[in-house]
Amino acid sequence: MNDRNSYFSRKLHSLLGVIPLGLFIVEHMLTNFSAYEGGPEGFKDSVAFLNGLPLVFFLELFGIWLPLLFHGVYGLYVAYQSNLNTGRFQYGRNWAFTMQRITGVITFIFVVWHLYQTRYQVMVGNVTHEELGGVMHDVANSSFYLVLYIIGVIAATFHFSNGMWAFLVSWGITIGPRAQRISSYIWMGVFVICSVMFLMSLFAFRGDEFKEAASTALAWANLV
Repeated sequence: MNDRNSYFSRKLHSLLGVIPLGLFIVEHMLTNFSAYEGGPEGFKDSVAFLNGLPLVFFLELFGIWLPLLFHGVYGLYVAYQSNLNTGRFQYGRNWAFTMQRITGVITFIFVVWHLYQTRYQVMVGNVTHEELGGVMHDVANSSFYLVLYIIGVIAATFHFSNGMWAFLVSWGITIGPRAQRISSYIWMGVFVICSVMFLMSLFAFRGDEFKEAASTALAWANLV
């Protein structure tokens, strides 16, 4: 890949990490948090609202799936090409650079698996949108999956937050040490808030109110 193509690929990769994937993470966080705030009915209402949007298939195809595919696959290539030199330069931003690559790989695997357990199962007819609360209930009550989801959620929120800091720098929005330092504080706060909201949602799904009648499809979809 020549320098020109690499430059535009990296810029596109960076931009897609913010629009639309950054918005997707925020939307996903708010939708899941409705399980904590409103219980099963609140979560079902949020899911129904999203699936009731006009042209939802094309919104998801061009707003989520294709950007996610490019951002994830190219991100794996970037991580493979990166020189992780934390052993030589052990300071904050270099550790953040390293963690950005590591959490990117974890996030990509986690998101693909999560989509397989949820969206894909809906698409092939194993579960309905109304049963997604039950799917997440089974996931959250499996010790194995709960640990994996906690790791995945924290990795995803760090990757998003630190990625936003890097995006503002690489696109010339935060120029100078002071602006970048303030930005790091802001996005550190976003990381904490998003992580807490996602984890509160995840533990809310453990409640008995989300338990639905067991079905072969649900059990198979969650492999528990």
